Amino acid sequence: MLNPALIETMKSKLGLNISSVLLPAENVDMQRWSVIACDQYTSEPEYWEDVDRFVGDSPSTLRLIFPEVYLEIETEEQKANRIKNINDNMTSYLKDNILCEHKDTVILVERTFSNGKKRNGIIVAVDLERYDFSKGSQSLIRATEGTIIERLPPRIRIRENAMLELPHIMVLIDDAKKTVIEPLVSKASSLPQVYSFELMKQSGSIKGWKITDGSDIEAMASALLELADKESFKLRYDLNDSDLDVLLFAVGDGNHSLATAKSCWENLKKTLTTEELKDHPARYALVEIVNLHDDGLVFEPIHRVVFNVNHEQLLDSFVSYYKDQGCNARYVKGTEKPDTSGHAIKYVTSEGYGYLIVECPIYNIDVGTLQSFLDDYLKKNPHAGIDYIHGEDVTDKLGKQPGNIGFFLSKMDKNELFKTVILDGALPRKTFSMGEASEKRFYLEARKIR
Repeated sequence: MLNPALIETMKSKLGLNISSVLLPAENVDMQRWSVIACDQYTSEPEYWEDVDRFVGDSPSTLRLIFPEVYLEIETEEQKANRIKNINDNMTSYLKDNILCEHKDTVILVERTFSNGKKRNGIIVAVDLERYDFSKGSQSLIRATEGTIIERLPPRIRIRENAMLELPHIMVLIDDAKKTVIEPLVSKASSLPQVYSFELMKQSGSIKGWKITDGSDIEAMASALLELADKESFKLRYDLNDSDLDVLLFAVGDGNHSLATAKSCWENLKKTLTTEELKDHPARYALVEIVNLHDDGLVFEPIHRVVFNVNHEQLLDSFVSYYKDQGCNARYVKGTEKPDTSGHAIKYVTSEGYGYLIVECPIYNIDVGTLQSFLDDYLKKNPHAGIDYIHGEDVTDKLGKQPGNIGFFLSKMDKNELFKTVILDGALPRKTFSMGEASEKRFYLEARKIR
């Protein structure tokens, strides 16, 4: 049993809760149980259809989540039925002991990708009271990208009556000295292993170990407390006399999922007593914490595909948009990147490749330049649609289809993430992805939230 004083320190100073984690029973086929994050392959229904065929009648997290590919194509009645089925499946999985409780547990995760690289993390619950996704937030847990409020209502409908949460959220710590997670990795062979299996669809493999020993959790907490120390924080980012509050946890993946959990909690807490507010399970959200400096953590650009447009008209609109703001903007056709000190954004259409060029851009990074225009264009052209794509090959394939245009964006230096968020606030949405689509977090662990 963990020391109650340690638990309280982690809650009050770190915004963490060591809670019970639910894992599948030993007889469950883990490869069919674990599926990729619901916000992946949103323009490829064939991916999810293939997953559905593979899972069949086996217990699976596929039956406990809402793949977002269906948010736009299903009717309201179909979506309501899907949500009802999710809630019913959660109830039956608990009743039938498909999920087993592991009390006061942190899970150490080792994800091996298909290219052989590894990424480590720890599964723990974060306090939603210490998280604020609003613009200019100074909370301990902070969004790294702008939150699209319009995206939350359908996700809230999925979570608000759910018995369980299954995380695809990945939260980053800036631990250059590797003091928090890596010491646990070094002793993994002495920890009880709770799963080890190949992930579906050639997505690599995953292993997990159970951490319940008080000394291990205390060492982890002590290292996090050092990162959360105000003076250490100011020194780390050269903030001098700044009054900026400590940023300990930056949401890397699953920002809208965590924002949904926060919104549901804000709605629920209005109905609770003061005593119930303290430790209600919905106050917390299960996440995987990953070190920004993990060798297996790679920042990949998130590309864009715009659908149902005349690409020549869109390109002309881009040039006009930036000329109206006093920028020298143009576009050229061809595969050779133009020489420019500004931004050159590669695009593809059914007619081939080209580049959008903006000299002396207003924004520091090319994704800001493109996204500012696209937000304006989509408001003025409601017939058009957009998707955010992980991987150049998919962007290329979709962008070449008639009526589409794909945009390829450049990679962000991950070492600049924390300081940029601290000083400038959230980045333009969908600025970066932590790995390719197949390297995203798979659903595996669960936790009761009611």
